[in-house]
Amino acid sequence: MVTLNTVRQNHYQDSMKLMQISRELTNSPSIKRASAIMATEANLKTLRDAGLIKTLPRSLGANDLIIAVEAESETAGHDALRKIDFSLAAPSGGADHTVGYRSFEEALSPPGNSNIAVISVPGEFAKLEVAKAIKNNIHTFLFSDNLSLDEEVELKRRAVDRELLMMGPGCGTAIINGTGFGFANIVRRGSVGIVAAAGTGMQEVTSLIHNWGLGVSHGIGVGGRDLSEKVGGLMTFKAMELLQRDENTEIILLVSKPAPTKVVKKIIETARRGEKPFAMCLLGENRIDAEENVFFTDTLEELSLLAVNLARRQGDKRVRVSDASLKRYAKDFVKSLRPSQKYVRGLFSGGTLCYETQKILTLSLGKIYSNAPLSKDCLLGDSYKSRGHCCIDLGEEEFTLGRPHPMIDSTLRSERIIEEAKDPRTAVILLDIVLGYGSNADPTGELLPAIWQAREIAKSKHRSLAFIAHVCGTDDDPQNLDLQKEKLKRNGIKIAKTNAQGARAAALIAQLASERGTGR
Repeated sequence: MVTLNTVRQNHYQDSMKLMQISRELTNSPSIKRASAIMATEANLKTLRDAGLIKTLPRSLGANDLIIAVEAESETAGHDALRKIDFSLAAPSGGADHTVGYRSFEEALSPPGNSNIAVISVPGEFAKLEVAKAIKNNIHTFLFSDNLSLDEEVELKRRAVDRELLMMGPGCGTAIINGTGFGFANIVRRGSVGIVAAAGTGMQEVTSLIHNWGLGVSHGIGVGGRDLSEKVGGLMTFKAMELLQRDENTEIILLVSKPAPTKVVKKIIETARRGEKPFAMCLLGENRIDAEENVFFTDTLEELSLLAVNLARRQGDKRVRVSDASLKRYAKDFVKSLRPSQKYVRGLFSGGTLCYETQKILTLSLGKIYSNAPLSKDCLLGDSYKSRGHCCIDLGEEEFTLGRPHPMIDSTLRSERIIEEAKDPRTAVILLDIVLGYGSNADPTGELLPAIWQAREIAKSKHRSLAFIAHVCGTDDDPQNLDLQKEKLKRNGIKIAKTNAQGARAAALIAQLASERGTGR
């Protein structure tokens, strides 16, 4: 193998586009690894640690683009680097007309043409660009991360003072006036407004609401730290206020991981004062009884169904998707397992979906180990090696440094599927497949070769292996929900209607396998 790299000086590119370009390069059979990334100090350290940097110019700056490949030969490496020029020049899909500007100020001239800015720059420059937007009374969708908590609080206070949204930092998903930002699904317009401190949590809820016949007025992402004690929900409360005033919004939902008690109490008080029904899912939070017009749910599935019931004036009916067919599948499948097979292995591209699954599995299986665990005592010592029942968030930084996100590139997940199949204790492999803008063009198709190989590995050892997958998306998404499900069905992969349902099915197989092993 040879390592080659090249630099395009003063050639800034959006991080989502660079993730897609990195994936395109890696897809070549002669390329083992590839990374297209801006030359910030943090990114350069990542490339050095990964062994993808040789000699570089001393004058590198954060606006310079570096491309690095590890290839089978110098010829293959140089061919890959040549392809990058075409990829960088190709326009991104979805826009009828694209205008390029050389500065923020130029983009705002003449004034009044735009009222929201998408900011995706190295973290050290993000604060300045957000501050410019706020000064010009522009809402911001901040895809960049690496802002300090103090900087986040400062910028959000400025935004609130000007009646503006500052979505982020690290905001992965939003839907404003029917337009998706970041990783977003195509959903119909409707009466449900959503505030989310969780990207794939927003995607799951908006997709389910669409698939069950409702629509979304706005989906406002606030960044994963907004409900922390330090930030105190600054943007969450501003989003709730704006949705209360929005004439197209009739129901308001909140999606997040657990929040400090002080912040939760303030959310309840604020929601109670509003005129519109308000429902929340704080994954991992102990359930609280409904108060007046405020409702609480345990899962994203339950939150979505509750929204449907409220919209149809059916009240607070605590229902969930029927598990009958998956229960039959679990009872039949467990008969084919060997005595050693007892563990669930969840491999996720969506962090919120991984978190929700852990919460559900814990109820019936006890400890669930993870690289992003519910509690510190369940933290994996080595994220590349599973232990017991295990859920892996492959979108965590340890897996994405120098690599595209797993919603774009399935390479790492495919490798992990094969490794889990080699473990004689694995009974179930649980997967999420996330559709929408920015995601892989055919996520199921890319995973199938690894699933086929995993089954062959199990079969050679006289073992069976269950695959359960949930597809988060809609028929209007570029990847097409029905098409992705049909590919799963043709290959004998059990399809869950929701992420929560998939987790319950996997838990049942593990429970039945354990009872069978003990002779119960």
